[in-house]
Amino acid sequence: MKAVVTGSRGQLGKALLEEGKRRGVETLGFDLPEVDIRDGAAVEEFLLREKPDWVFHCAARTDVDGCEKDRDEVFRVNVEGSLNVLAASRKSGARFLLVSTDFVFDGGKDAPYTEEDPVNPLCVYGLSKAEAEKACLGEWPGGTWIARTQWLYGPGGRHFPGAILKKAAAGEDLRVVDDQVGCPTLTTDLAGMLLELASSDAPPGIYHASNEGRASWFEFAQAALEIGGFFRTRMEPVSSADLDLPASRPAFSVLSKEKLKKVTGMEIRPWKKALEDYLVRMGGLEEILPPREDGAR
Repeated sequence: MKAVVTGSRGQLGKALLEEGKRRGVETLGFDLPEVDIRDGAAVEEFLLREKPDWVFHCAARTDVDGCEKDRDEVFRVNVEGSLNVLAASRKSGARFLLVSTDFVFDGGKDAPYTEEDPVNPLCVYGLSKAEAEKACLGEWPGGTWIARTQWLYGPGGRHFPGAILKKAAAGEDLRVVDDQVGCPTLTTDLAGMLLELASSDAPPGIYHASNEGRASWFEFAQAALEIGGFFRTRMEPVSSADLDLPASRPAFSVLSKEKLKKVTGMEIRPWKKALEDYLVRMGGLEEILPPREDGAR
């Protein structure tokens, strides 16, 4: 298999490149400034030259609160850009996989969301991704796979557990939301899920892909602090309303992975085990909190 990854400098893009190479997949990618997905001709030129079997489309505007300020540009990137990548994938003979999000849901459900549940996004980012899903499936239903995921963190970038641990190391008290529930997902685990999906006989359509279990952001932060050894850090639970952020988030957005597990036969590990693996065995703590010259963090 030969795979091209868009957004290859992002956390998931990097993870896909690395996991693909580890599995013997020929992987390459592009990102800004070399190729802009808003430029359909540039994307087409790249894919016609490389002729991949799969295109994993990770590039997107994902700053949830920032997206509220510039709806038109968000739609140019997340919807029109996705259609550009899809058209070039189709012309080059590649299958197309769009990475999407739990933010397409409104959070009103109290059980894990399935792929058949109706979408009802609460913010511009979620709306742009829901529109991208609809547009891509409508344009090329026989060659489009969609993988919705959530709460990503992993090597080589900024993320929630990193921010929590840095604040704890600086001696700061923390205020963390406890009324939003989802599932933290390690990018390296997600990369494996996407590659398994591409390697299977799974038909085109929508799939959910994340680690197993559920947690609030408060519980996610607690776990990171415990694994990092910050037992004395003071942390206060707060509501989403207390933070007064520009974008509304779903209160509950846990994704059911039963469809993905059925078509691939893979097992998906719980989020706490993945977090511990990242922070301890994969060197995440050292990446987030490099040791000082005296050897202390």
